[in-house]
Amino acid sequence: MRTAVVTPEGDRMRWVEFPGREPARVYVHGLGATSAAYFAEAAVHPLLAGRRSLLVDLLGHGISDRPTGFDYTLESHADALAEVLTAAGVTGAELVAHSMGGSVAVVLADRHPHLVSRLLLVDANLDPVPFRPGHAGGSGIAAYAEDDFVAGGWQEVADRVGPHWWATMRLAGREALHRSAVQLARGTDPTMRQILLGLDVPRTYLLPAAGGPLAGADELAAAGVRVVAVPACGHNIMLDNPEGFARAAAEALAAPAVSS
Repeated sequence: MRTAVVTPEGDRMRWVEFPGREPARVYVHGLGATSAAYFAEAAVHPLLAGRRSLLVDLLGHGISDRPTGFDYTLESHADALAEVLTAAGVTGAELVAHSMGGSVAVVLADRHPHLVSRLLLVDANLDPVPFRPGHAGGSGIAAYAEDDFVAGGWQEVADRVGPHWWATMRLAGREALHRSAVQLARGTDPTMRQILLGLDVPRTYLLPAAGGPLAGADELAAAGVRVVAVPACGHNIMLDNPEGFARAAAEALAAPAVSS
């Protein structure tokens, strides 16, 4: 396990690292998740192994610290991740990022372009969404007032999300989980989608084929973003269909940039 201080208050983010050749490949999890649990199998798959790989837990999640004074905006998450990569001596990394982690990766590439050479977004959040009380997801968490969530709303969420997601969600700080959900639902200005459209690195977006076409796919393709549907999976593509994910990821990470 590796660690780096990422805030002036001394809060630390931690990651698991596999040795290999450069450029490094950085795996970033989604809301209430951890990178090792979601990406370790993929990182060592024969189609993806051999790269230096950092499986990073965002601040407030997994094995990283859970400060209550941090605001957990997507921009702050991205800046903290930048501190990790800088401490690890990483530049020009390939980011493989799921769900909220994909949103953070897009913001990272915009704010710290020297750290990112390629983006592989795995069913990532690109647009703001309304708060949805009772929903079994981030927008349902965001619908609580923070005090209500910390005081007991998290128990209702635990019942709704089920044992699989709760296995990692329970490791997140309650304030961290709520604020991250709120900020993810609010998104960025400009939106993550608009930022992604303007980035000048190879970009691929993986989505589950069963979910239907991606909103705005034509605009993304026109901007040079590959949009790839993966069969036999839901939102957690790398867990639901490890072989399909590895094939799609390996192809995306080896592909040349697409002209917009």
